[in-house]
Amino acid sequence: MTKTYRALCEFKIEGVSTNIGFLQSLMRHPDFAANKVYTRFVEDHISELVGDAPAQHRRMYFDQPVVARTSGSRLAGAKINSSDPLAVLNHGKSDADLSAVEQTPEAAAPQRSYNAGPENTLAVEAPMQGTIVSIDVQEGDIVHRGQQLLVMEAMKMEHVISALISGIVRGIAVAKGDAIFEGHPLVFIEEAEVGERAATERALVDLDRIRPDLNEVIERHAFGYDAARPEAVARRRKTGQRTARENIEDLCDPGTFAEYGPTVIAAQRRRRSVDDLIKRTPADGMIAGIGSVNGSLFEPSKSRCILMSYDYTVLAGTQGQQNHRKKDRMFEIAERSRLPIVFFTEGGGGRPGDTDGIGVAGLDCMAFNFFGKLSGLVPLVGITSGRCFAGNAALLGCCDVVIATKGSNIGMGGPAMIEGGGLGIFRPEEVGPMDVQVPNGVVDLPVADEAEAVRVAKKYLSYFQGESKDWECADQRSLRGIIPENRLRIYDVRTVIETLADNDSVLELRRYFGLGMVTALARIEGRPIGIIANNPAHLAGAIVSDGADKAARFMQLCDAFDIPMLFLCDTPGIMVGPEVEKTALVRHAARMFVTGSNVTVPFFTIILRKGYGLGAQAMAGGSFKAPIFTVSWPTGEFGGMGLEGAVKLGYRNELIAQDDPVARKKLFDEMVERMYQHGKAVNTASHFEIDDVIDPLESRKWIMAGLRSAPPPMPRTGKKRPFIDTW
Repeated sequence: MTKTYRALCEFKIEGVSTNIGFLQSLMRHPDFAANKVYTRFVEDHISELVGDAPAQHRRMYFDQPVVARTSGSRLAGAKINSSDPLAVLNHGKSDADLSAVEQTPEAAAPQRSYNAGPENTLAVEAPMQGTIVSIDVQEGDIVHRGQQLLVMEAMKMEHVISALISGIVRGIAVAKGDAIFEGHPLVFIEEAEVGERAATERALVDLDRIRPDLNEVIERHAFGYDAARPEAVARRRKTGQRTARENIEDLCDPGTFAEYGPTVIAAQRRRRSVDDLIKRTPADGMIAGIGSVNGSLFEPSKSRCILMSYDYTVLAGTQGQQNHRKKDRMFEIAERSRLPIVFFTEGGGGRPGDTDGIGVAGLDCMAFNFFGKLSGLVPLVGITSGRCFAGNAALLGCCDVVIATKGSNIGMGGPAMIEGGGLGIFRPEEVGPMDVQVPNGVVDLPVADEAEAVRVAKKYLSYFQGESKDWECADQRSLRGIIPENRLRIYDVRTVIETLADNDSVLELRRYFGLGMVTALARIEGRPIGIIANNPAHLAGAIVSDGADKAARFMQLCDAFDIPMLFLCDTPGIMVGPEVEKTALVRHAARMFVTGSNVTVPFFTIILRKGYGLGAQAMAGGSFKAPIFTVSWPTGEFGGMGLEGAVKLGYRNELIAQDDPVARKKLFDEMVERMYQHGKAVNTASHFEIDDVIDPLESRKWIMAGLRSAPPPMPRTGKKRPFIDTW
């Protein structure tokens, strides 16, 4: 027995083979028959495979060799004229319809039967059901192990069938075009020593070679790159702006951006050629993908982000059918994977020029619904530069934070819509300029240009990405002197915030709206925190409608993403008077109570100076006992209302009793001083209305104690809050 057969047989003895045809081909070999041990083993193994089959079937396996595992070696189905695509449809119909069926002598003859090949040969069987595409050997050819014998097609895929052993081809059991079952014999090879295969020089693989199909893809993508669009780039330079791709590249960590739909074109094939659309409408004016932001600071799971940008150089950044679909795709991924979104929204709104849809108004697009649902689930950052109108502005307004460059315009309708509504003719620059949209609160963060916008966006995102390992802070002793000893003298509360927080960690939102309230994101020992502070430089820190709205929405933002909050209280209370009531102050101020009472993040209150009335309670979630701690600096003073008002109301009769105006004023001042002494922080703490009076330099210690004592937020699979109010 040859070494190959011995090795194969020993391999089969390990119990691997279930191929009866192979085992029987071994039994036919003269050397094999001489070895009774191997013969008995194979007979027993075949018996196991045949099992309880009827006796006549068992005799078929033992009395005559069988190669194919299927019934005999019949072909799979009928043989037809493969050159006629309708032949398969005509097969089996009337005689008149059978003209397409191939009537060749070979087709009319009985099917070939190869139950056994020539003696001393091994059958190469079909590994699957399929059709013979080509036969690459002839009888008598010398073949080497691994050499291609023929090619089969199955389910429109071609499979190369190679020789299992080296030897001589002694029989070919199929013809080109045959459809056969799995296990059908294809080629019979007699094992032989055929010498070493002629050495062939293996061509070196050129790793830099670009195949034609790949080159087509590369060229198609290139149409959307800045290098291929010098005119578009020049237009951006003329307006002092960067391209959409430059902004994405600046925002995203190098090499991490994976773009979705870069080869998409505008849905205008009915009015423009495809070549023109490829050149003029790359990506349908929407660059979108997934990348990493701040990856050097935070682990990959925290730095992942969806980055999107309208391209104003493509159809004025308008919203087309295809980029609506692209938005839907990205929003769905953001929801599923809980990824923040940074969205550059510059553009002109809905696009009326798309022709390939079947609708009328397109009001059934889902983009705004999908984007709105993301509110409160993932951070949403909107950036605009230049003109942002209509639908683009609506998306911008849905974002948690709006960043806008100098010279931008934001409006729910551009000049064409305004004129179309009979409302007059205006230049784009007159609609929603920054001197309107910044003080009215639409813009959270005004910046000089797109480069600064990207820097600010990165900083904003960082608070939602986790703790910072490296931090420093100012000498906290300087906090002792920030509040003037003169209780009537104003000071800059932002200096308190900057000193209290880690160095360079403060990012104030809506600075120029609701001037009496300061809202800022910051860090204490690297941990993100939201800070809400009264601004005594504006109406002494009294709470008005805009300030209440600003604070209430900021509370929602922090609560939605589990950012603890610190209130810095210095307020004479909620503003009063006929004029302020015209702003619906009652309802606006109440937002602070409703929101503050329902947040679940840990929050703390430090009274810097004045803690009067309902305004002070609003700065503590509704009560001084609601925060994890409520402490005061030594400069703190407390009362149910402003001291002067309290004296006038509480001691009116005593003041009336003094007829002399000078004496009355002296009495009034004395009463105010007595009330001040009574409401001093130390005395208030002695009644346990607050938790303590502290040295200002201990403020960070108290904050960290509060942060460490709070349990970690519960893991969530969905939203904590239904949404974050856009206002």
